[in-house]
Amino acid sequence: MTNLSITGYGDDLTINGIRIGDLTPKEHENIEKEKGANNYSPLENVVVSHVKDSSTLIARKPNPNDISTFIEEELIDGLCCYSAVNHGQLNQTIVDAVIQHLSNEKLPTVPRSIRHKYMCAFLMAATAITKMDRVIPKVAGVEAPELMFKLSRKWGYEVKGIPQDEAIIVAAKGNFHGRSMTAISMSDDPSSFKNFGPKVPGIELVAFNSIEALQSLFEEKGDRIASFLVEPIQGEAGVIIPDESYWKKVSELCKKFNILLAMDEVQTGFGRTGANFAHQLFGIKPDLMGCGKAAGGGVIPVSFVAGRDDIIGLLTPGSEGSTFGGYPLGAVVATYAIKVLIDEDLAEKAKKRGKQLMARFQAMKQVYADKIKEVRGKGLLTAFEMHNEPHLDGHHVSVELLKRGVYAKETHRSTVRVAPALTISADQIDRIADAIDDVMKSL
Repeated sequence: MTNLSITGYGDDLTINGIRIGDLTPKEHENIEKEKGANNYSPLENVVVSHVKDSSTLIARKPNPNDISTFIEEELIDGLCCYSAVNHGQLNQTIVDAVIQHLSNEKLPTVPRSIRHKYMCAFLMAATAITKMDRVIPKVAGVEAPELMFKLSRKWGYEVKGIPQDEAIIVAAKGNFHGRSMTAISMSDDPSSFKNFGPKVPGIELVAFNSIEALQSLFEEKGDRIASFLVEPIQGEAGVIIPDESYWKKVSELCKKFNILLAMDEVQTGFGRTGANFAHQLFGIKPDLMGCGKAAGGGVIPVSFVAGRDDIIGLLTPGSEGSTFGGYPLGAVVATYAIKVLIDEDLAEKAKKRGKQLMARFQAMKQVYADKIKEVRGKGLLTAFEMHNEPHLDGHHVSVELLKRGVYAKETHRSTVRVAPALTISADQIDRIADAIDDVMKSL
């Protein structure tokens, strides 16, 4: 018999005599390093304990007077789980829906082999908000681009007439679509695919924001290209925003060469960029769109693919499936995540607060021109890129922001992303900007 004792809840949760609430930040770190995989490098000396409000975390840090204990401090969440918490932590409408469902309806999970009454609610809401014909529910964010990849190939063979096993999916350099084998096969970041090969075949990479490079590839191999699978704005790359005319030209090229435009809006969807979905900023409509992260309201993982009837309609029983894709609780949460997106006008809030934050960034760029190279943003998906010099290190900036009560995280060493909840207040935006200004001054 396994010698394992698990008792209590919250801080009283105790595993074999070790009470979680008694562990210091260093002890948490040691346990993770000993018993987990070192595939993440969390910020040092901080452990999130609970949530204070929609944009504030309560974090435990080492006690400066007694390293064997900890103190609790407020942290403004400037990352909101990489846009998974667009609605704000514990959005009341979504939480109420979860409590109502589990308490009264009592239907958390059933398989897709039997219908449940919440699936149609989710499908009606999701097709309405995306303005797409059909929707396929999934769970993890990476499942959305993965499914778009499969759908593109299937459409390529069955509709476009590409010879079997010769279909090409085009992706953009600098992309990030997740960590599945397909996603890392589309990546050009060696740290994501090193020693995980061989890669999935049939993928071509093209420079992002270069219509000339895309047209050249389409002209050379367009008869075998099924889709261009791409983010409307590259988030992980550092909030890379293409030229205003780029997406209209891409859309026209895709139509000309009979190539699907499949957009990964896992990070840019649900109001993040100042529109419900980022492609709307550029006046186009993709053939397929993948969503995730905020689709689960910051409560549970939910993702989906929305698209044209003639593409999604190619799927048949057994050709695609997911145990938890569209399960009752997930369908309820996603439906109410859509409700909050509309009722609270999250896209407009992102536009307003994003304009405020970008104005502060622009001002800092003028003052610290020797430190800040560029600022970028749409809505509340923002970033500032520093000059690539040894003393301008993004991780150091993240640690210094933590000391000032702000949580943000670097990407590609010299860029720091700031993407708080869309419900954040004007005062909290100023507090984030003040902290960044103070850090810049200290470098």
